[in-house]
Amino acid sequence: MDKCDTPACQSAREIFEELEEYYDDHNLYFQTIGSVLEAASLLEMPHQLKLILSQPKNEVMVHCPVQMDDGTWQLFKGYRVQHNNVLGPYKGGIRYHEEVKLDEVKTLALLMTMKCALARLPYGGAKGALKINPRSVSQKELERVTRRLTAALGNNIGPDYDIPAPDVGTNAQTMAWMADTYINFAESSTKVTARGIVTGKPLEFGGSAGREKATGQGLVYVLETLLPGIGIDLSAQSFSLIGYGNVGSWTARLLQAKGSELRAVLDHTGAIFSEAGINAEKLATYVQETGGVTGYPDAQKISEDEFYSTPVDLFIPAALEQMVDLEHAKKIQCRVLVEAANAPTTPNAERHLLDKGIEVLPAILCNAGGVTVSYFEWKQNRQSETWDETLVDKRLKKVMRRSAELVLETAVELDCNMRMASYAAALKRIGKVYAMRGVFP
Repeated sequence: MDKCDTPACQSAREIFEELEEYYDDHNLYFQTIGSVLEAASLLEMPHQLKLILSQPKNEVMVHCPVQMDDGTWQLFKGYRVQHNNVLGPYKGGIRYHEEVKLDEVKTLALLMTMKCALARLPYGGAKGALKINPRSVSQKELERVTRRLTAALGNNIGPDYDIPAPDVGTNAQTMAWMADTYINFAESSTKVTARGIVTGKPLEFGGSAGREKATGQGLVYVLETLLPGIGIDLSAQSFSLIGYGNVGSWTARLLQAKGSELRAVLDHTGAIFSEAGINAEKLATYVQETGGVTGYPDAQKISEDEFYSTPVDLFIPAALEQMVDLEHAKKIQCRVLVEAANAPTTPNAERHLLDKGIEVLPAILCNAGGVTVSYFEWKQNRQSETWDETLVDKRLKKVMRRSAELVLETAVELDCNMRMASYAAALKRIGKVYAMRGVFP
């Protein structure tokens, strides 16, 4: 495991000692809050704001008893962590994964606070999870689990308070079940706007055009803004991907449409490579039919080590957290690492990559397209409007380019790397709002 011995960890450790909380160098949450607090120190933010941001405002845990198709009962553990809402209602996805842990959910909620602040969205940060393997249960069981989770969360979520969305293991169908369950509990006077309880819904049920591709599309807008400054043209670049779900597959298809070439992919089933390039559209169809990239006929199977060692211009982790550790970083041969997933790079791995001259573009900038179009969907629901995809893309492009330019400006101003700059730009906004609002009471 990577060992954290930077000033960021020292600062975070001091905060948690003051709070009489145990600090763990190897814990994902402490690594992430350490970087955020380092950015806060760069800005000389007040101590009380460091204390406030160091821990989530609320941590909700529920246990959901559900009867399975065979008549037996299972108990599923669920989480909803609400980190901060000084900028607006809590916002963040709900993931279904059998190995999910509370500290992972806390980390993702923290990153949502930073992401929404950077994108200038009127949201705070939250995240939810259910400890379940969605591939191991039937569709009817999944529906019952989802409806039970929604009921268990109760007033901890709401269209004016905390708005969930899809994440790993969940999709538009999951959101439709959640919305329908919530609507059935809603007051008659609020049933029209109650469907705004979640975003990422099916288009027919109040979803937004462009939502499915939003994270990938936003990432491409960021790359179009930043890469020309370091001499990279998207019309002639190679790239590799970790993960080929919604984010990975849309990123590949959109980059391919710009002229870039997919060389290698790693997912939970294995890794594939093609020197001549992999057709992103065909691979997306194959993965949808089979569940993974292994066995794709137009590419060769390779080992995980070979995948990480494949030379490319852009290396794009688009799966789970901490998929790039120090050992992986030593193998990676690319010009830019683009974080499409949340927190995919460990601190020691990032330092090694930066030392090798590899630029690292942080997740709270690169993957903010999803929450941005979620905001558009929420806004459409509240105003009983429907926007076409052209308008959604136009507004998304404006938000992503503005955020990318802000991070670049902040990096120059503070003479720091892009991650520190992205956190600092987000914290500036949060700090200004706290300065105006104060801390109640």
